[in-house]
Amino acid sequence: MSKILIRGAKVLGGEPQDVLIDGETIESVGTGLSADGAQIVDAEGQILLPGLVDLHTHLREPGREDSETVLTGTRAAASGGYTAVFAMANTFPVADTAGVVEQVWRLGKEHGYCDVQPIGAVTVGLEGKKLAELGAMHESTAGVTVFSDDGKCVDDAVIMRRALEYVKAFGGVVAQHAQEPRLTEGAQMNEGVVSAELGLGGWPAVAEESIIARDVLLAEHVGSRVHICHLSTAGSVEIVRWAKSRGIDVTAEVTPHHLLLTDELVRSYNPVYKVNPPLRTERDVMALREALADGTIDIVATDHAPHPHEDKDCEWAAAAMGMVGLETALSVVQETMVRTGLIDWAGVADRMSFTPARIGRAEGHGRPVSAGEPANLTLVDPAYRGAVDPAGFASRSRNTPYEGRELPGRVTHTFLRGRATLMDGKLA
Repeated sequence: MSKILIRGAKVLGGEPQDVLIDGETIESVGTGLSADGAQIVDAEGQILLPGLVDLHTHLREPGREDSETVLTGTRAAASGGYTAVFAMANTFPVADTAGVVEQVWRLGKEHGYCDVQPIGAVTVGLEGKKLAELGAMHESTAGVTVFSDDGKCVDDAVIMRRALEYVKAFGGVVAQHAQEPRLTEGAQMNEGVVSAELGLGGWPAVAEESIIARDVLLAEHVGSRVHICHLSTAGSVEIVRWAKSRGIDVTAEVTPHHLLLTDELVRSYNPVYKVNPPLRTERDVMALREALADGTIDIVATDHAPHPHEDKDCEWAAAAMGMVGLETALSVVQETMVRTGLIDWAGVADRMSFTPARIGRAEGHGRPVSAGEPANLTLVDPAYRGAVDPAGFASRSRNTPYEGRELPGRVTHTFLRGRATLMDGKLA
């Protein structure tokens, strides 16, 4: 593999430096570097980050290849600056056995533009009644460390306790979709002023907060790790903050769309804004931003949820829930967190690479940009600003809430172990 010399990049937003890649690793970092025959990447004015890691991606394969495949989903990931994604278990068949998670892992190895780490289901068929093959999935070739019934809540407290006990034995983590099902029957959007005015079934904040409160107490009782998926309310922030103050081993994620969009957008009845958990209020959005800045919320995760056109181009009540997010996540974080001064680019690296890699134990990812480390890297042009055009997405689906909206930042290059998956904004 030829050498690549990245010139003049601001590593984690700091002073400009050169980075020399030799094969799969970073050979050196400094100023005035040179290398005979190296491919030169002029990165003046650009930010160099460790490759992004998404702990919450829906790749849909096997079973819903009309929405997304491992190939198209990882191409979208590379376009967004990601070098590793964790693929959720709600496929068809469900990834609740060693055989299915190994299939997803192999697809990633064969077709992936980034590393694909399968997430195993907590319960058989996501039905919440019987634990899935947690140990077998961990011991499989896929080496599953994260387990989730995402899309459904593990609402049975006994099942959740047993799952936490089981994964503790090998250092795994249960990622909970916090949604008390009885409190959200018939829910269509956030419960509040807008839902009342529109006459749509409300999704109360307490449906999320009650499950989080229960699960952090269970995690404390068991002495295990719990991760909260797509945290979305100010009340949830306070519960996680309290749990961390007690030393409970809890981590939490927020999606880009919950950092930017509010339930006021539902007034349009455009199903592109229908998502689980729902878009919340401006107060919630501000609380989420502050919590991400102060570390109460640990990471940004996309919850990339692709759907075919017909599942979104319909009346609100019939529409599927979910938004694509891999190709716009970094731009939304720049808009909501960097431009507002809440975090700097080093903070972005922490919340979108270092920490998600640590939570999911993604080997070789979320590493420092320094000599001897794997060359998993992302270059972003922070000065760029333009309207989002889903026609140019690498994802098979186009259900983005940002169509036509101007966002800052553009990923120009992504390197996976020294191999360019995205070069000058184009997939390799």
